[in-house]
Amino acid sequence: MINFHTESIDFKVLNPIKTKRWLRSVIESEGFELLEINYIFCNDEYLHTINVEYLEHDTLTDIITFDNSEEDQLIEGDIFVSIERIIDNTKDFNTTFEQEFKRVIVHGVLHLCGYFDKTDEDEKQMRDKEDYYIRFW
Repeated sequence: MINFHTESIDFKVLNPIKTKRWLRSVIESEGFELLEINYIFCNDEYLHTINVEYLEHDTLTDIITFDNSEEDQLIEGDIFVSIERIIDNTKDFNTTFEQEFKRVIVHGVLHLCGYFDKTDEDEKQMRDKEDYYIRFW
């Protein structure tokens, strides 16, 4: 089950059924089974508070993923996404909102599938996976 929620903003996912179907296919392609993912779309201030409170990072970010899975190969988590950061990213990366939105939400799923982005090598692998799956939207 994939759920879309909002905090501190008014936002609706375009094509929610297609988006959920696409994210499920990513999870299955990575060899995992979906239990539940809650996407919480919010503003910068809300996500910054979470970043400081739970991760002790005093920075803005576009996404924070909390893995709640208790068993290997089962996906369960909460993914917080700043819509304001996505809008700013479109300017920084010269892309559309739709493309950047897809990149960010699949990024969260890839974290739940065990991918990281802390090193240059990990970040390249993550970007390659994002690009690969976005092609199948």
